Amino acid sequence: LFTTQFWSDLQSVVTGTVPPWRHSGLIVLLRDTMVVKLPCNCSGEGVQDPEDCDPATGQCSCLPGYAGLQCEECEEAHFTNGTSGCLPCGCDSFGAEHQFCDSSGACACKTGVYGPKCDECHPGFFRFSSTGCQPCQCNNHTSSCHPQSGGCLDCQGNTHGPKCEECLPNSYRRPGEGSTESCAPCPCSDLTSSGSCHVDPRGNAACDECKAGFSGATCARCADGFHRSGGACAPCECHGNADPRSAPRLCHPDSGRCLSCANHTAGQHCELCAPGYTGDARTHNCTLRGPPTSSTIRNSTGAGSTPATRALLTSLGSPTRNSTAAALSVVSWTQFNVILLAVIIAVVVLLMGFVGAVYTYREYRNRKLNAPFWTIELKEDNISFSSYHDSIPNADPSGLLEEEQCPVATNGQLALSASANMYKV
Repeated sequence: LFTTQFWSDLQSVVTGTVPPWRHSGLIVLLRDTMVVKLPCNCSGEGVQDPEDCDPATGQCSCLPGYAGLQCEECEEAHFTNGTSGCLPCGCDSFGAEHQFCDSSGACACKTGVYGPKCDECHPGFFRFSSTGCQPCQCNNHTSSCHPQSGGCLDCQGNTHGPKCEECLPNSYRRPGEGSTESCAPCPCSDLTSSGSCHVDPRGNAACDECKAGFSGATCARCADGFHRSGGACAPCECHGNADPRSAPRLCHPDSGRCLSCANHTAGQHCELCAPGYTGDARTHNCTLRGPPTSSTIRNSTGAGSTPATRALLTSLGSPTRNSTAAALSVVSWTQFNVILLAVIIAVVVLLMGFVGAVYTYREYRNRKLNAPFWTIELKEDNISFSSYHDSIPNADPSGLLEEEQCPVATNGQLALSASANMYKV
């Protein structure tokens, strides 16, 4: 009924591409009274039904997330990766700056927030809210905390606590150090102490308690009455014979050698009887060694002894020498030294006395010989001589004169022959 040109003009009128006044009134009447159905062009992946579109505009019916006349675009707040169609961005309303995302679906996050959807706090932040996330308060000992409570996680520097403000057991801080300072481990071994420590008044770390056998600020040395044995401290082994005067040390802290033995004992550990004593030191039974008995002598002169040995033992078995040996056997080495020293002192004193006596006698003799031998008495007519000592009663004084000889009377007086003569004495 209608030509092709008519239908073309009619379509132009319907779509509005040609002004209606250019057409005849018939066309206008047909447009207003007739319903024109145009073919749909809906073939994209976002089309819900290829045959369903708006008859007036040709708008296809799109799936959720798609937009455009033919559903060829993604709707706002959606993205496509090219393989799975348009997907919602899903940005968190609190953590994201807006609802849009990039082609990978990553949202733009606020400060301290991270994650593809901006729904988590970044490490070092916590308490996700509409204002973002807050920084963790951990005194610089860790960078992570619980995302909701803010409790610090994985504290470093020997610290712990909700804010890493406390020292771990067996660690300490020096006086004046704040919670931002790391804690130092206690210098206390678990083998020698409880492991925990405290700060002494001088600011040094000291162990709280030492184990048995150890002492010192760091429990590093053996206590009194103990000595080093491998990696531990063992009690001094003196068999109960340690001299009480050596207490409290009792033995050397490194070698374990007993410092002084009592109860007549000797040895590194006071395990032997001292010289001159016999018995068992371990049972505190050291007694003076007695004289050898005849049975001991007979046993010692057995078949294996040499003739010289038997002769010597026979001589020691005689009564006189046997008593001497018995007397010597009961004298300890210390007593022997004391006796020897006393004998030496006595000999020295005797020698000094003898030397003093000889010296005194010689002095006496020298003074006697050097004294004037004669006493001369001058008178008017004679010179009288007398002996100095009664031991020489008949001394001859005639030789005292150097001049003429003068007669000597029987009474020892020398008569002058002339008064003018001079004499030398």
